[in-house]
Amino acid sequence: MSDRDLAGLGSAHVEVEVDRIRGAVRERARDEVAEEVPVAFVYNGEPFAVMLASPLDLEDFAVGFSLTEGVIGSVSEFGGVEVVPEANGYSVYVSVPKTRSAELSKRHKSLAGRTGCGLCGEQMLENALRPVPPVTQAATFTVAALQKAIVALSGGQQLNLLTGAVHAAAWADAEGDVRYLREDVGRHNALDKLIGALQRAGVDAGTGFAVVTSRASYEMVHKTAVAGIPMLAAVSAPTALAIRQAAAAGLTLVGFAREGRQTIYAHPARLQD
Repeated sequence: MSDRDLAGLGSAHVEVEVDRIRGAVRERARDEVAEEVPVAFVYNGEPFAVMLASPLDLEDFAVGFSLTEGVIGSVSEFGGVEVVPEANGYSVYVSVPKTRSAELSKRHKSLAGRTGCGLCGEQMLENALRPVPPVTQAATFTVAALQKAIVALSGGQQLNLLTGAVHAAAWADAEGDVRYLREDVGRHNALDKLIGALQRAGVDAGTGFAVVTSRASYEMVHKTAVAGIPMLAAVSAPTALAIRQAAAAGLTLVGFAREGRQTIYAHPARLQD
């Protein structure tokens, strides 16, 4: 089972009154909807980016975002995090080495990102498509393990079961058991939160694989590779750029990963019958 349960999800959803119509019947009812708030990342006192996200697992988000956005080179450079509630969202204050702060000033990722936006705010093309690091892990997985994880992913989405409005990213071990799962209104955010959770727990991410409820974009491939996860399986389709980048990086990329079927787009030898 994953480490995610209903505990602590209160801030991530709210109850609203709605008019529900089913056929000829109209009734006043109450519904659970996903919360969405601005989350500002501030490094060594300097604002860097504002993302719209679910107000959940923000410490994990800070670690994963910092790593996959290249703010830090490894989790050892992550000095600490403080999450501060604001009137309209959260400020996440992160400590990183001073040399990293100097590099951040060159990027100026100052525009607010839309929900789960991966490249929003980048002002230079060279920052938009950063090289995907090579995946060196030699782990292999079975189709049976992937199918087991797909089923567990669906059942483990507690916030989505309440609201029907969020994405999930999960990490499964070689047997297909989902050990970590994170949810967010943004697909990139969910994956960053998952990566942060793995890093904070000291898990060897290369011994398992990731399953996500979204399509597989370049950014999802990039984040997975940065985390050292050798296989990414998405319930929807990949983009052509994602396939090219996965092929170049040595990452196994699986699309349409659903019960009873999957399509392998890059490095199929890692997924065995």
